[in-house]
Amino acid sequence: MRILRIDGGHRLAGETRVGCAKNATLPILAAALLADDPVTILKAPDIADVEIMRDILKMLGCETVRLGDGVMVDPTGLKDSALPDQLAKKLRSSVFLLGPMLGKLRRATVTYPGGCDIGLRPIDLHLKGLESLGVRISEEGGLIVCDGSAMHGGVVHFDYPSVGATENVMMAAVLTPGRTVIHNAAREPEILDLQRFINEMGGNVSGGGLQTIVIDGVKRLRGAAYRPMPDRIVAGTLLAAAAITGGEITVLDAMASDMMAIISKLREMGCRIQESDGRIDLIAPRRLRAFKHLETQPYPGFPTDMQAQMLALATVAEGSSVILEKVFENRFTHVPDFTRMGADILVNDRVAVIRGVSRLHGARVTSRDLRGGAALVLAGLAAQGITDVEQVALIDRGYERLEEQLSGLGARITRLEA
Repeated sequence: MRILRIDGGHRLAGETRVGCAKNATLPILAAALLADDPVTILKAPDIADVEIMRDILKMLGCETVRLGDGVMVDPTGLKDSALPDQLAKKLRSSVFLLGPMLGKLRRATVTYPGGCDIGLRPIDLHLKGLESLGVRISEEGGLIVCDGSAMHGGVVHFDYPSVGATENVMMAAVLTPGRTVIHNAAREPEILDLQRFINEMGGNVSGGGLQTIVIDGVKRLRGAAYRPMPDRIVAGTLLAAAAITGGEITVLDAMASDMMAIISKLREMGCRIQESDGRIDLIAPRRLRAFKHLETQPYPGFPTDMQAQMLALATVAEGSSVILEKVFENRFTHVPDFTRMGADILVNDRVAVIRGVSRLHGARVTSRDLRGGAALVLAGLAAQGITDVEQVALIDRGYERLEEQLSGLGARITRLEA
């Protein structure tokens, strides 16, 4: 078992760079199935979730290899329309393959996807959207069987702006005859990035980043080379790491325009932040101030994937902070580990009230999910003494050698075999 051992209490300072976004790369890898030629994803992050997605693509008949810091996917061998059960259960984003498999093969069989245990995350919206395109869906032996032989353009209205469902319908519709219109679409920057990639391959998609997306079906897509957008959650985590240690940091290749909800909260906590093209500079106060209220929402609201990191900051901020988690129903599982470190947190259903303490102390804690694990690392950076964070594999799902990046900023953190 690997652990991250952190000797806390050291101020972070310096310059670091953000890689491409996990939440953009995974659907782009899925969309590569739609092409008739090889596709290259430039600067693809070397993280566990990307490798699991590559393994799934291989089992479907695709060739995929690492080329330097990129990933090549050759979808011409795609033959299997059934997702491998065990791999799909490891990765929530495996559901992204439903749309492109239907678009390319007109059939797909999938199991219910896995991933972090942060809530139910039903795929009803995905299936409802695909049914609007003429897909016939049945359940057989715990598997979802989709027949797309009669697919056509259609009008889709989502009751909730689900990112995954929006992306799935986009990918299913690209090679489907006619026009598809998605109403109440998710507006996350990753949606616009997927649109750019599809159009780079010859697709006809417009409206990404808006509430209405229009897809006019085309007959084929060609190969392309594409670099996904920067990871706004990794950028936010690095800014939070500097903030919790009273540090000073420059984050390069970060898109501040995609992160205004995060930046606003950090400013509320007393951080001085300057934004320029592809660069964010942060200077933290000696002690952070509590934020009054944080409520997670779909974009452009505050992202649920940064909620745990902000909770970590609140544990040592002066005053009391309140967090309302509105996206997932089970995203406070890391709270007992924070309290083990001396934090003062009260949770009632989806509300957490955090009274900041002057100092956390090191402890042995366990990652329960990807972002909660990263938040425990942040707490360890600020704590007095040694913190050991277990279940590092969960953190590796979304952060590329996080300990090396933090060490480069002055953190005392090492990866150990326990």
